[in-house]
Amino acid sequence: MIPRFKEKYNKDIIPQLLDELKYKNIMQVPKLKKITVNMGMGSALQNPKELEGAVSDLSKITGQKPVITKARKSIASFKLRQGNSIGCMVTLRGNRMYEFLDRLLSVAIPRIRDFRGLPSKSFDGRGNYTLGIKEQTIFPEVDYESIISTKGMNITVVTSAKSNKEALLLLEKFGFPFRK
Repeated sequence: MIPRFKEKYNKDIIPQLLDELKYKNIMQVPKLKKITVNMGMGSALQNPKELEGAVSDLSKITGQKPVITKARKSIASFKLRQGNSIGCMVTLRGNRMYEFLDRLLSVAIPRIRDFRGLPSKSFDGRGNYTLGIKEQTIFPEVDYESIISTKGMNITVVTSAKSNKEALLLLEKFGFPFRK
């Protein structure tokens, strides 16, 4: 079955972007490449159970098993050794990416307390957008009673857009609630 957002992209967004950006070829239209979800757990050094909780939460949220990330180099002031487990991440592509984006925009973001819109300045210059979420409890898949501590996450949407303007236009068509 084709995800709802993938169908929306193919039927509605591509023709709109072709017209607005004055492209001659469909292959020039920016598209979503991947979404990476990253949870950094600095507190996992003292309490390894927190990392296990983050891995289970992230696998429930994304529907895919996360990769545990290790420290690249030792930092004495943080009591960090090279090779210590300090976080977890998931890279979503294809249908899972579109389904996650659908759940993020239609279910999770409306559950954020005191939400005023996403910042439109979080682009990196190459058409990729990163947003930070303070707690994982906005996703309905996470069981509130099983949470050890609230954890934040970074969500990066990687697009094939050449500029921030094109990427902003693409994400607005998908329904990202940017601040005006």
